[in-house]
Amino acid sequence: MPAKLRDLLITNILAIVLGIVFSGLMLLFLGKNPLNAYGVLITSVVRDGYTFADIFVKATPLMFTALAFAFTFKANLFNIGAQGQFYIGAVIAAASSLFFQNLLPGWLVLIVTFLLTIAGSGIWGAFVGFVKARYNSNEFLVSMMSTYVALAIMNYLLRTFLMEGKGEYPQTDALAAFVWLPRIIPGTRLHLGFVLAVLACLGVWVLLYKTPLGYRIRAVGYNAGAAEMSGINGKRLYILAFFISGALAGLAGFTEVNGVQHMLVQGFNTDIGAAGIGIAILANGNPIGIIFASILFGALKVGGTIMGQMSGIPSSIIELMQGFVMVFVIIAYFIRARLENSREKRKLQKAVV
Repeated sequence: MPAKLRDLLITNILAIVLGIVFSGLMLLFLGKNPLNAYGVLITSVVRDGYTFADIFVKATPLMFTALAFAFTFKANLFNIGAQGQFYIGAVIAAASSLFFQNLLPGWLVLIVTFLLTIAGSGIWGAFVGFVKARYNSNEFLVSMMSTYVALAIMNYLLRTFLMEGKGEYPQTDALAAFVWLPRIIPGTRLHLGFVLAVLACLGVWVLLYKTPLGYRIRAVGYNAGAAEMSGINGKRLYILAFFISGALAGLAGFTEVNGVQHMLVQGFNTDIGAAGIGIAILANGNPIGIIFASILFGALKVGGTIMGQMSGIPSSIIELMQGFVMVFVIIAYFIRARLENSREKRKLQKAVV
């Protein structure tokens, strides 16, 4: 087994185990039995087909936001604004669906909405790349602050132009059933968005590792200066990388609005961007690994809700567990980086000798 893969598996498994252990200590502090709680957590997610399918429903937007972070990370860029791009995608999906549902057939509305979401959220993300390329601004801060702007735009629209007909709540009218994403398994909430998310993961993997564009993006990530000297236009790639990243995060909004919520509601899925970052780091930025890491977090979300209902344990303990896992995953990332640097130094020393 390659050393890098071995380090990845060992450190991530330890991160997950430590997250579970520390969450168990918190349960003990609350006077609850951790073993009983985790038993309920495990059995609850497989108790029936509807609940089991919900794991993949929860995993769907997580795949998109994790891909959004991982894609720019390959270019050594940090897109912390996936939450805002998710909001922009959700706004476009809701507005487009409501506008076109009385004008076009349902399948055509979905296609138009899908394309408009990609374009709109992609442009929103590309703005961060443009500012980075033009003014060498810190993309971490710009993307993070753009989230607050996106949130303000969504809240404003939900209280004005997109507000439901009665004018009572900050939400849109419900979408017509024929513009919902089709259900994959009857009797569950699992919709076509899950297939789109898996295809997106596979597509991003092919793009990054099997195409000239992916090679250029990774080359800029490894060494931007050397890439520029070899003729690669790094500034143009910054904009393109953030466009693709923003489009991916926006598709999370599309799948939630057209696949799950069937309307846009103020204040929904406020942690989808942060969770995506943790998942991307857990998967070491690998699009295939993101599929499995997202399913793991989806299971925790579904199991945590049921655990709270069945055992009286606050479902927020699962959020705490996810937080612990993310902290240890980030620590594991830096440990792997140090191990890799140590190996490279030893190789250089042997070469010199």
